[in-house]
Amino acid sequence: MLHALDHVRRFRGRLMDAAGLGPDEAPFRVLSSQPGIRIRAYGGPASGPALVLVPAPIKRAYIWDLAPDASAVRHARAAGWRVYLVEWTTPDAATAEFGLSDYADRLILRALDAVAAETGERRVPLAGHSLGGTLAAIFAARHPDRVKRLVLLEAPLSFGAKAGVFAPLVASTPPLGGMHALLGTVPGSFLTAISVAAAPDTFAAAVWRDWLASIADPRDAVLHSRVMRWALDECPIPTRLFEDILEALYRQDLFARGLLRIHECNVGPDRLRMPILAVVDPRSTVIPPASALAVLAGRDAHVLHYTGDRGVALQHVGVLVGRSAHAIVWPAIHAWLAALSR
Repeated sequence: MLHALDHVRRFRGRLMDAAGLGPDEAPFRVLSSQPGIRIRAYGGPASGPALVLVPAPIKRAYIWDLAPDASAVRHARAAGWRVYLVEWTTPDAATAEFGLSDYADRLILRALDAVAAETGERRVPLAGHSLGGTLAAIFAARHPDRVKRLVLLEAPLSFGAKAGVFAPLVASTPPLGGMHALLGTVPGSFLTAISVAAAPDTFAAAVWRDWLASIADPRDAVLHSRVMRWALDECPIPTRLFEDILEALYRQDLFARGLLRIHECNVGPDRLRMPILAVVDPRSTVIPPASALAVLAGRDAHVLHYTGDRGVALQHVGVLVGRSAHAIVWPAIHAWLAALSR
């Protein structure tokens, strides 16, 4: 039933496309494509140093490049970076058993290998948003020799009691215990329903408040509609990945404890040996600052605060598309990256 709801929501998204409210993306080429992942490349051979972006696996990657005035990709290009965007593909029979070890290690490694083959850069800066930042951090801990710098955008690293509004929901859920063997994929609509159940104010009431606040400004109103159209573009994930995230991260907090097993190796924050920049929203109950910062205390970490925007619909993605994010946060990120490069 929920898979059918995914189709209905995507159909509504196509209607919004017809109304001119779909994504307005920058030109890109596909650098590499294989089961589970493809890598978008922005810019030509002489476009500057490489920067690799990692989106969350539960929604479409184009939120990083939603429109010309709401694009982290284009902001990075303007700052002189040669940008590569990881794009998680819709699960199929070949990827049905992919889990955390695939998404947080093998697939990102293949992306970086493809970038290295084109640019000659074996170590590159890596930036990730939300659970994409979590995957990027796990990868960086597993392969510190491949990540030059790490940018975490509202990305949780500590879970358990620090998981904000999701903590009591996870605590009340029985262990899944091999759910992946029974189901192929977890529908995007199910993930949306979980989010609304855990944080109804953030994912429902606040969206309506943002719409009311945006209708007086055409730019805010259009951005709000574009984000809502993106939110309808449901993307299922492999059930094994869902089980790994829920059990190994949210319930057992294995990464923060240094006990996350990735391809016969325990990984944790102690293996993050590169400079780190973390962007947190002090108001967030979805990704509380403690969930991002607790394990970074005492490390070479720079912290920026994002305090929200009007017109972004979902404040959690505001750091990627919001007006103040592009006026304040992203220039600070690129200045930090450039200073370290010098």
